[in-house]
Amino acid sequence: MNCIIVDDNKMARTAIKQMITQVDFLNLKHECESPIEAFNYLKKEQVDLVFLDVEMPEMTGIELIKNLSTRPIVIMITTKQEYAVEAFELNVADYLIKPVSMTRFMVAVARAKELFEKKDNKVEMSDKDKEYIFVRSNSVLTKIRIKDIIYVQALGDYVNIFTADNKRHTVHITLKAIEEKLHNSKFFRLHRSYLVALDHIDNVEENTAYIGKHPLSIGEQYKKELLKKLNLI
Repeated sequence: MNCIIVDDNKMARTAIKQMITQVDFLNLKHECESPIEAFNYLKKEQVDLVFLDVEMPEMTGIELIKNLSTRPIVIMITTKQEYAVEAFELNVADYLIKPVSMTRFMVAVARAKELFEKKDNKVEMSDKDKEYIFVRSNSVLTKIRIKDIIYVQALGDYVNIFTADNKRHTVHITLKAIEEKLHNSKFFRLHRSYLVALDHIDNVEENTAYIGKHPLSIGEQYKKELLKKLNLI
């Protein structure tokens, strides 16, 4: 995979360069001291993977990604965690915090290689094609696999996300907003207060759906469509 490094810090570039030289499937094509230099280079050259810093003069790494009409695979490497959510919303392959260990670097580039081999890396995934979401709770970013979500409960401008490992994540987002992030075919709004994973519904009795022994109310306006979704025979 042809790759470049984009970082205004020479020592940081050198550290990543040394790691790249130890990976057989990586071929370092260029080092860029600024996002503008990288932007101009990417317009002219074929690049499969970019190791990208976030905070740089004139333009941030996030802004660079947003300004590219076709995007290579990106691994972000930075000193700060606060940009992680925005970075993953832009479909980066991984987000590494400096200083980066060789073990963590290998995990990231293996993931990038898998993406590269699976499909054309310039075809972007929509939110509803992703297999995970990141949520912020008490300044902590937590990755939740969509397949592990059992149901979501509305609490005004917040929601509770209940997962298969019996955890509850309270997040500052509306039920409508999180519904737009999830797969329509796998989740169903069965009440103005509940969004449920269809695969986790065990029983339906009158106006109540049961997840195990836990009851969830079914709104009258949603019941007919729910029965269609449940593949009723």
